[in-house]
Amino acid sequence: MDLVMVLVLILTCLLLFSHWKQSSTRRKLPPGPTPLPIIGNIHQIDVTNVHQAFTNFSKIYGPVFTLYFGMKPTVVLHGYEAIKEALIGHGEEFSGRGKVPIFDMVLKGLGIAFSNGDAPKELKHFSLLTLRKLGVGKRSIENQIQEEAQFLVEELKKTNGSPYDPSFILSCAPCNVICSIIFQNRFEYNDQLFASLIEKLNTNTKILTSLWAQVCNMFPVLIDYCPGTHNTFYKNFTSIQSYLSAKIKEHEESLDATNPRDFIDYFLSKERQENHNQQSIYTRENLTVTLNDLFLGGTDTIKTTMRFALLLLLKYPHVAAKVQEEIDHVIGRQRSPCLQDRNQMPYTDAVIHEIQRFIDIAPNSLPHEVTCDVKFRNYLIPKVSLFLLYSSSLLVMLPGSQCGSGI
Repeated sequence: MDLVMVLVLILTCLLLFSHWKQSSTRRKLPPGPTPLPIIGNIHQIDVTNVHQAFTNFSKIYGPVFTLYFGMKPTVVLHGYEAIKEALIGHGEEFSGRGKVPIFDMVLKGLGIAFSNGDAPKELKHFSLLTLRKLGVGKRSIENQIQEEAQFLVEELKKTNGSPYDPSFILSCAPCNVICSIIFQNRFEYNDQLFASLIEKLNTNTKILTSLWAQVCNMFPVLIDYCPGTHNTFYKNFTSIQSYLSAKIKEHEESLDATNPRDFIDYFLSKERQENHNQQSIYTRENLTVTLNDLFLGGTDTIKTTMRFALLLLLKYPHVAAKVQEEIDHVIGRQRSPCLQDRNQMPYTDAVIHEIQRFIDIAPNSLPHEVTCDVKFRNYLIPKVSLFLLYSSSLLVMLPGSQCGSGI
């Protein structure tokens, strides 16, 4: 009985402390719904329709309001004008990258996507320059894309018009283009190693967007002490890193610094140039994480865009018919499309842009940090606050808060 009383007393103290902390913080923040201890406003948010939940809150509290994700206070900027003012009017202040616990577990602050400071900025600059040298954004990469597109078409033809889920091969195509840039390889779609790599990438993407992952990001203690899909994420990530490390080792053994073949060669050459610098960011660990960033960022986004494009063209057959008519007129059936065709195909170009606008491929953007104290619409957002950009909402968490991209 004494033990039960002690536990009840401890829990009561924790709840009172949580309520006091929330109350003292709320007095300095924009208005918002009253949070509950521990869970905050989670119970008031429909996780299946976050956007609508934010819209409903904005009708009550205005375009700038406060929510609590667990015990983490979050300022929400809702609507085009508020987001534009934050990202354009205060672009530098809102340019930091926020921390996501489930990523911190595996990335350790390395790479481009989830790191802060001058080092990742330099690494990002190097990566963009290197990708440009390798043809990304130029016509020189066109042949690789055309070749992979042909492999994709041939794979689709094998279905003979039968019902078929193209998700896997739609992942293979962009992943193969990325592989050719990173380590001069493309794989057959039935290659077991390649299939395993694709499966791990797809599984990790599903885990990151799951409710459990978001709960872990709000309550990081769960990552260390609870079983769950975050452990699968870690296992898959480690497996991908091991594969990339093996590729790096192969490149190191055949490296010709005067004639780099791909992204890994360029990075290893830069690493050799910086070998006298103890603070160099060009390390093997940074390379493997950066390669993973390229895989994750390039494969899933393009795959998802193509899947939605197919679905939308099926839903609107009259649009698909007009696109096909323009393709037949400008390109015909005997050759692959090229970048030069774009100017002669305004309807197809408009359809592609409308698909990208319509699907809203990343409504829950990556978290960012405010790099200094920012006064925004008469509210002070402290330095190192986090925010998330949604399709029509910008979330700003106070210092020390941690949250995933979504709920």
